[in-house]
Amino acid sequence: MRTLLSNIKVQVNPKIYIKDPETSVLGRKIIQESIILIDEIGFDSFTFKKLGDRIGSNESSVYRYFENKHKLLVYLSSWYWSWMEYRIVFATANIADPSEKLRKAITLVTEKIEDDATTDYIDESVLNRIIIAEFTKTFLTKEVDLENKEGFFLIYKRVVNRIVDIITEISPDFPFPKSFASGIVEGSLHQHFIKDHFKTITDCNDDVSPTDFYLHLATFITKQP
Repeated sequence: MRTLLSNIKVQVNPKIYIKDPETSVLGRKIIQESIILIDEIGFDSFTFKKLGDRIGSNESSVYRYFENKHKLLVYLSSWYWSWMEYRIVFATANIADPSEKLRKAITLVTEKIEDDATTDYIDESVLNRIIIAEFTKTFLTKEVDLENKEGFFLIYKRVVNRIVDIITEISPDFPFPKSFASGIVEGSLHQHFIKDHFKTITDCNDDVSPTDFYLHLATFITKQP
């Protein structure tokens, strides 16, 4: 799968950026260093000025790629979910048993992410921490409906709907496939967060992972008549 992924360009809605950062050395550096900086100081404290100082360039150079830091965060999130979609597609393509396919998809979207060596300027393990901590900030805004119409969250929704399709394949009469699938994808981010910060309100810990929790929930789907 690594060889296949290395030959694929992750697709992001061009309406999110002004200039595609993957088309230049500076653009890739902006993406690489913004991930590291957001992870270090948090999105609220992150500014283009701080990013410019970090990459040794003017703040204005960052604005040539992104209108604002919100669009940059949406870009990073879109990149992550597109990368995740490719992983799900390739990992489940040759699995005939839909129940096993569901377990594989759940594992991929809920597990702790390691860096993918095939993407040389993006550390997916760090990006995953940003998604866990900051992803909801991409859509908990007054502009969410407009940005949704513009397709900003299309890739994220595709990931959810791929799981919906597997659930429906297993149990066509299950009444809540979309709620269950979106609960897995979004809920796993929440479980990872509270596992680290609010330990008293989750059963996930060093021995029980969010993946364990959602794989257990999935048994209720696979047992459906």
